[in-house]
Amino acid sequence: MKRAFIFPGQGAQFSGMGKSLYESNPTAKDLFERANEILGFRITDLMFNGTAEELKQTKVTQPAIFLHSVILAGALEERPGMVAGHSLGEFSALVACGALSFEDGLRLVRVRALAMQKACEANPSTMAAVLGLPDEEVERVLEEIDEVVVTANYNCPGQLVISGSIKGIEVAAERLKTAGAKRVLPLSVGGAFHSPLMAPAREELAGAILDTPFAAPSCPVYQNVNALPVTDPREIQQNLIAQLTAPVRWTQTVRCMIANGATSFLEIGPGNVLQGLVKKASTEVEIAGIS
Repeated sequence: MKRAFIFPGQGAQFSGMGKSLYESNPTAKDLFERANEILGFRITDLMFNGTAEELKQTKVTQPAIFLHSVILAGALEERPGMVAGHSLGEFSALVACGALSFEDGLRLVRVRALAMQKACEANPSTMAAVLGLPDEEVERVLEEIDEVVVTANYNCPGQLVISGSIKGIEVAAERLKTAGAKRVLPLSVGGAFHSPLMAPAREELAGAILDTPFAAPSCPVYQNVNALPVTDPREIQQNLIAQLTAPVRWTQTVRCMIANGATSFLEIGPGNVLQGLVKKASTEVEIAGIS
């Protein structure tokens, strides 16, 4: 029996996240205060009492979710048999399995958030969720569109997210509906994450990742780019760099973890989105969450 720890990405934030942990656990409180020092502002004030609008800013959202997930994982006595994280959550997973230190993980998340925010502002773009169409059919439709539009998140069977220019998403939405999609829902995001439009952010983040020491993880980490178990620190770095412009292969990740012996999944961090996605990918594993 192997328990997989999984970590959520952007969009799971809520006001009050981490507050009870801060108040009840002295070690957690010390880590939150250390994070305030590293970031140069009191992110705890925003996490515990911020408005939805304040928490939605990429430069706040990403470190907030990372901190909540990582500090929560550190407070558990149990150690994982394997780990994975959805997009941003991959950084939380890498800290949880010892491949990255807490401080280095937080610094990289800060660089990532600011670089992505900058890329979004430089090139207005967006994302949309496609429901009720096989992955292969979505890929086929996108290949025939001249605008920038690509698959971004393979979330679970029947749910895929596309990413690209505003025009590209508009054209794709119409064609995907014609092809039989039940719904194509515009997402309230800052830009086209996991698309070629994030190339400037990837370049900026690459330098920071290559300058950061990575260790061999205590268990395999299943990375977004290839959905495969990785333990080599250099390979982890390269996959983390590629992640910003490549799709998140979450459906494939969950299936691969199950094939390699995962019998239960624990989502650690805000929200319960990943629990729902795992349930849709498999009805045979136990799923729980802690937030």
